Amino acid sequence: MRWYHGYGPMTGGMLLWVVLVSLVAGTALVVALVALRGRRSDSATRVLDERLARGDIDAEEYERVRRALRPS
Repeated sequence: MRWYHGYGPMTGGMLLWVVLVSLVAGTALVVALVALRGRRSDSATRVLDERLARGDIDAEEYERVRRALRPS
């Protein structure tokens, strides 16, 4: 008896695994990119806070740059 028109029982299972692994890898990539973007913003804000505390920039410049760093 020939099942699956000669392609064998593994063809559908292999395709399912490829799709599943692709979805998991894509999700992991998106999560990593979002985490890195958030970390970069926190780091930039921290540096900006330090520059204000040292007196490198004034309050006006601080607010201007902080508004630019906010995600849109």
